[in-house]
Amino acid sequence: MIRVVLADDQVLVRAGFRALLDAQADIEVVGEAADGREALRVVRGTRPDAVLMDIRMPLTDGLAATRDITGDAALADVKVVVLTTFELDEYVFEAIRSGASGFLVKDTEPAELLRAVRAVVAGDALLSPGVTRRLIAEFAARSKEPAAAGALDELTDREREVMALVGMGLSNEEIARRLVVSPLTAKTHVSRAMVKLGARDRAQLVVLAYESGLVRPGWLG
Repeated sequence: MIRVVLADDQVLVRAGFRALLDAQADIEVVGEAADGREALRVVRGTRPDAVLMDIRMPLTDGLAATRDITGDAALADVKVVVLTTFELDEYVFEAIRSGASGFLVKDTEPAELLRAVRAVVAGDALLSPGVTRRLIAEFAARSKEPAAAGALDELTDREREVMALVGMGLSNEEIARRLVVSPLTAKTHVSRAMVKLGARDRAQLVVLAYESGLVRPGWLG
C-alpha cells in the first residue's frame, strides 16, 4: 500500500486529491496539512511514502517544508512531489534542488497523477509529463553558473554518459536503446551514479547533471 500525505492550503484541492487517491486499491491518504509547518509534523508522525506538496502555503511554504523533510535522515525514504498551478513556476527548480523528487501541475489529468504517485514511490523519474525537458533546461539556465566538474571524478566514462542522458530527460529504456544495452544495465549505471554522487533520487541526478556542466540548457538531444 502506497501511503500519501497531502499538503495544500486549499481544502477543496486536498479533498479532490483525497477522493481520487483513496479510490485506488493500492494508495491510501494517511494525513493532510494546510501549511508547511503542519506538513512536516504530519510527515514525521505518519512516515508516508510520498508527499504531494503545494509550494505556496502560509506560515511555512512548500520549499522550506521540502528542505526540512529531505534534510531529515529519518525521512530519507519519503518522496516529495511539488504541486504548482503554473508550469513555469519560478520556484519549481529550486524545489527540485531542495530535494523534491519532481513536480506536477495541479490540473494534471487524474490518470497522470496516479501514475506519477506510483512512479515516484518506485524510484522512477517524475518531472511534469510533457514539459520536463523544456522546464528543467529553462530553470537550469536561470540558476547559478555550472559548478566545477570535479564532483564527477568518481564516475566512469559510461556512468557520465548515462548521467548526461538522464539529464536530457531520457528514461532507462530510452538510454538502453541509445547505448545499445539492456534496460537493466542502464538502470544499474544510473543507480551507481546516484550512489557515488549522493543523489537522493533521479531528479537530483538531473539537477547535478546541469549544475556540473555535464549537460547544458538546450542540449535536449
